[in-house]
Amino acid sequence: MKILLIGANGQLGRDLMAALAQHDVLGTVRGAITADDSETDRLSPVALDVCDAVEVRATIAGFLPNIVINCAAYHRVDDIESDASQALAVNALAAQRLALACRELDAALLHVSTDYVFDGAKRAPYVETDLPNPLSAYGTSKLAGELLIRAAWRKHYIVRTCGLYGLAGASGKGGNFVNTMLRLAQEGQPIRVVNDQTCTPTFTKDLAQQIARLIETEAYGVYHITNAGACTWYEFACEIFRLAGLQPDVRPITSAEFNAPARRPPYSVLENAALKALGIDQMRHWREALAEYISLKVAQR
Repeated sequence: MKILLIGANGQLGRDLMAALAQHDVLGTVRGAITADDSETDRLSPVALDVCDAVEVRATIAGFLPNIVINCAAYHRVDDIESDASQALAVNALAAQRLALACRELDAALLHVSTDYVFDGAKRAPYVETDLPNPLSAYGTSKLAGELLIRAAWRKHYIVRTCGLYGLAGASGKGGNFVNTMLRLAQEGQPIRVVNDQTCTPTFTKDLAQQIARLIETEAYGVYHITNAGACTWYEFACEIFRLAGLQPDVRPITSAEFNAPARRPPYSVLENAALKALGIDQMRHWREALAEYISLKVAQR
């Protein structure tokens, strides 16, 4: 299969490059290509600005992939509350542009979305057919992208996931949650983590492998893909420290105390119902996934 992977140098993109090794994959990155981009694993990317309609069509038409996987996103959640223009450009309008180009060239599209499309009022795991109701401008921009894709082209997979962390980090956000917790603990700083937001942290390695299985099915539609189980962010932080053998000063706080500009859903656990219906849900428990991640981080030192 020929696959165009947009955002190949991100934490999910790098794990997808490994998970899709048996396929013919062309990765793209935004802006200048660095030595780190081109010298890691199989990544020999091309530059692509997903907000440039001419570049998008030319890249897809030049490679003629069977499927385009879109990992590009603008996810500075709190910044977006005061200015949603870039989020709408990347998360919504660029997603539509990709869908239209894929329709023209008869390529499937897989687009990565988020648990933040839900408001958390259900207080039970969300399935794919539950009605979205985002609380933040970020969640709204991601839902807009989903809707524009669904309106533009039937050959789509929309993958909602949650709390991503991977070995490549999250450069656009200044590091993923696990890395941030480890850094703060090593610096000896007091750590305060919200204990009233429940989700399922997801290892990008597991997500990438599940996406690789999904695209073989041609069963288009909306999918939830997260690791199993659920925890608050505080509980997640405590497990990180336990596995890493650290004992920092960590205490739970409320979302009101944290006082972030953007509202987060108090409960955004996703049920992998559509994967289970296909019989291909192989996502392990988040604690097991985190244990492997921490062991890999230790091995990197």
